[in-house]
Amino acid sequence: MCGIFGTVNYRNSIADQRVFEGLRHRGPDQYGYQAKDNVQLYHTRLSIQDLSLSGCQPMEYKDLIIVFNGEIYNHMELREKYNLKAESNSDTLTILLLFELMGMEMLEEFDGMFAFSLYDTKNRKMYLARDRAGKKPLYILTSDNSYIFSSELNVLYQIAQPQINYAALADYLYLGHFHRKATPYLGVDELENGYYLEIDTQTLQSKMICWFQMETYYKAKNDLNQQDTILQLDSLLQTSVKRRINSSDLAVGSFLSGGIDSGLVTAMAAQQVNKLRTFTVKVEGEFDESVLAAQVAAKYDTQHEEIEIGFSDLGSHIEKILNNHGEPNSDNSAIPSYYVAREAKKHISVVLNGDGADELFGGYRRYVPFRQFDFFNASSLTRSSSRLISNLLPVANHKQSSYTYFYRLLKFAGFDDLTQMYCSASSDIMVGFEDMFLQNPLMENISADIERINGYDISALKKMLLIDFESMLFGRLLPKMDIATMAHSLEGRSPFLGKDLLEFAPGLSDRHKITGATTKVILRQLAEKYLPVDLVNQPKRGFEIPLKKWVDQELKAVMLHYLLSRHTIYEKIIRKDFIKDLIDRKIKVSDEKRAKILFCVFSLEVWYKNLPQ
Repeated sequence: MCGIFGTVNYRNSIADQRVFEGLRHRGPDQYGYQAKDNVQLYHTRLSIQDLSLSGCQPMEYKDLIIVFNGEIYNHMELREKYNLKAESNSDTLTILLLFELMGMEMLEEFDGMFAFSLYDTKNRKMYLARDRAGKKPLYILTSDNSYIFSSELNVLYQIAQPQINYAALADYLYLGHFHRKATPYLGVDELENGYYLEIDTQTLQSKMICWFQMETYYKAKNDLNQQDTILQLDSLLQTSVKRRINSSDLAVGSFLSGGIDSGLVTAMAAQQVNKLRTFTVKVEGEFDESVLAAQVAAKYDTQHEEIEIGFSDLGSHIEKILNNHGEPNSDNSAIPSYYVAREAKKHISVVLNGDGADELFGGYRRYVPFRQFDFFNASSLTRSSSRLISNLLPVANHKQSSYTYFYRLLKFAGFDDLTQMYCSASSDIMVGFEDMFLQNPLMENISADIERINGYDISALKKMLLIDFESMLFGRLLPKMDIATMAHSLEGRSPFLGKDLLEFAPGLSDRHKITGATTKVILRQLAEKYLPVDLVNQPKRGFEIPLKKWVDQELKAVMLHYLLSRHTIYEKIIRKDFIKDLIDRKIKVSDEKRAKILFCVFSLEVWYKNLPQ
């Protein structure tokens, strides 16, 4: 795992040390720099695979130069497949060898997570590429016939000082994250998953090329019977876990939340690693998954660490945690993720997780109604009656209750606008408070994506899963885990996002994902082979974050300091008196939604007030 930064035709001077210092947590082991023609490439290395100096970057091979962040888990298999010979075992070198052989078509062969810049000096072409899911970040600023790219927005901002994009910030406050390529800055795009940008370094013209489309696999029909589906899923997941273990020369562990996803990954990893280290975070809440996690740890005799976090000092740490993201971040589960990654780094350098399973196999409770009804194309009678009933009911105030589920179902079923419906069903932050915006959220990109996906001949459930994969997973959940782990120079690996699983899972029949009110049906059936029965039958919960308590206790002082200070950035986008009324509980809204709105706005304010100079 590494940090990368570079420029094409950028004429201003760059303080190299600022780049290296800004990316140091991503790669503390070695720094590298190379300039060629009008191209500059920077690299900071976290040594995981091929620990020798032969793995240092920028790496040069014949007419090719690369800076690479990530891992290609099947690169030795590809060397054998294509009879590639090399003295080093570096996966970075494998990329260069394959590029020489087949150009950018090599991307389709990779099982890995990556963001890289490859410069073909002979043809004067630069290639910036990203993996299928978008595990590894890459941001690109385009301005005045020049390009700047970086693993981190904080570093890019320090060098180029781009202007703030207030329209994107309005969308963030409504959705809770930045959708697809959007960032807080004008002229800065996040390179989307499954894309690469080709830049002619002479003419400075560029073209964006899509090399992987997730929707292709959602449109495909993979209607295997139950037994064959379980057998194939078992084989694919075992292979994915094995690849992510074998491609590390350092100790590998696993996050173990007490859920099915991380439980399956841990079970398969424990069969390959003697005394696997596992890590569970225990937080205050109505449900403590550490008990179930301990059962899995005992079953597979792992070296188990239960990290109990009281959060009494959260107020003094929250700014640092949020600043790591380089952009506003409303996902409060980033907080326990940060703490558990910090503890895990004391013992290991690579950690497995269950990311992606919920979006691929239907793990969230909100997916259940989409299995029964097409809310994307509901009748006007359904929408109007849902609105009427929900407006008559008391506000739901208990996150996991059946009443809350029913109440939210009526809420999102009542929207005529599909983007409102999706936002209500997923993040549910500012939906219903549109009149509080001074700068209306345009939501153009996500609205266009939802309209496009709604036109596909696939089920409503698959539409919801695909939108969540492309927006929620890409824009919120994967960045959260990447930032939390890399803040401590810890590499996170996600077996469920392996190449073969990404091509297999989307096309599975809906019955393998949701049956009745049961989520992740096929994963539960596979889990019966590996996990304790209590865990298999446990409904999806995720981290039970005590956000309502934090907002009114541990974080109250620091949040009030930011939200009530003079010259806030949020008051340019939403009404400040609305936030004051929320703080004073003068708005009719659930405690959960109140806390989510305040934390979302607080995160925006922390980002703005702490922009690097």
